[in-house]
Amino acid sequence: MVAKFSHGSSLYGALTYNQEKVDEGLGKVLATNLVIEPTDGIFNVSDCMQDFERFMPSHIRTSKPVIHISLNPHPDDKLTDNQLADIGREYMERFGYGGQPYMIFKHEDIGREHIHIVSTRVRTDGSIISDSKNYERSRKITDLLEQKYGLHSKEKNQGEAWQLTPIDVSQGNLKKQVANVIKPLSEMYCFQTLGEYRALLFLYNIGVEEIKGDNKGKMYRGLVYSALDDEGKRIGAPLKSSLFGKDHGLDKLEKRFEKSKETIKTTGIAKQTRANVSASFANTRTESEFRAALREKGIDLVLRRNDEGRIYGATFIDHNQRAVLNSSRLGKEFSANVLNERFADNSPHEYIQTTVPKHSDNQQTTTNQQLQSAPSETNDAVGSLFSVFTPEVAGTDNKQPTLKRKKKKKRRYGRQQ
Repeated sequence: MVAKFSHGSSLYGALTYNQEKVDEGLGKVLATNLVIEPTDGIFNVSDCMQDFERFMPSHIRTSKPVIHISLNPHPDDKLTDNQLADIGREYMERFGYGGQPYMIFKHEDIGREHIHIVSTRVRTDGSIISDSKNYERSRKITDLLEQKYGLHSKEKNQGEAWQLTPIDVSQGNLKKQVANVIKPLSEMYCFQTLGEYRALLFLYNIGVEEIKGDNKGKMYRGLVYSALDDEGKRIGAPLKSSLFGKDHGLDKLEKRFEKSKETIKTTGIAKQTRANVSASFANTRTESEFRAALREKGIDLVLRRNDEGRIYGATFIDHNQRAVLNSSRLGKEFSANVLNERFADNSPHEYIQTTVPKHSDNQQTTTNQQLQSAPSETNDAVGSLFSVFTPEVAGTDNKQPTLKRKKKKKRRYGRQQ
């Protein structure tokens, strides 16, 4: 069984992601702790948030008060809903979250059974549950649960079953589709540049560009997301990052770069990925063989080619390690020149659908089309519980919670309309 977890700032976003699976018939709520189950069994995000809020202090000392966990048994493990719920509860108890409010969801959108658990890291007294040695502690817990429930042991290439669906413009509701991809990806994966982030999104038919310009004398910088076709070309109008909440703007993304850099450095992720890439590279000769060997190890390869088809950049996306790494981070033996020489005889059709548009990591693109006003990317300080529970995507739920917060009356001067 593989466990993955991430810390986030938006409880609303985590609950909405899982509840949408339930509403679409692709999931169900298996169990809750300190969250009241409706008499009709139909949960909604607004009521659930109110239950979570009852156990949170009015002010918190962390910008990441939410934890989102996924537990993924081996594909050959056939478990009942009751067994999955029991495994979820025991994991939370041993992981130190037994006294916290949480919800256990089962996802049925892919072939492999897996559960997601949403909880909070802040206790009622304001103290924060320690994340020290989380990976080591989690590993010991899953090993124990495998033995207790007679589960298959985890495999190196089993991966985690958080598989997202690439966006499809023909299905409509583009904003919702993009949001359902960028939110989990931006928290679960490590990437250190905009180019690496772009390569990750490319797997899901999403493009991202930095924009900058002048709006009435005020300079701004921001991001826009776009739908992509199979050849990596933009389809339709771009979507400003402000549509998806501040966590997906340029400022937060750059902070994510720094955090990812530290995580990769301390965990040695790059060394593990490099070993797998090296083994695949040594045993293959063509691009298609190389890709197939990498995929067996849970790694995707995204190439950047110029108009003549020459490779000028490569990015490896390790889904087991949740890391996105440009080839330069893995060593000169995987440089663009080396890959070009190795794959020079490949026919063009082998790379069309896995080649991103021409960009460099430091490239900035000024986009004026449908961006007449500057994107709102300012970061407000987290002042209280309510600010971190604010919905990230406006309009996704007409029953958004009413936050009970007293507002100071502002004194107004001059003529009022």
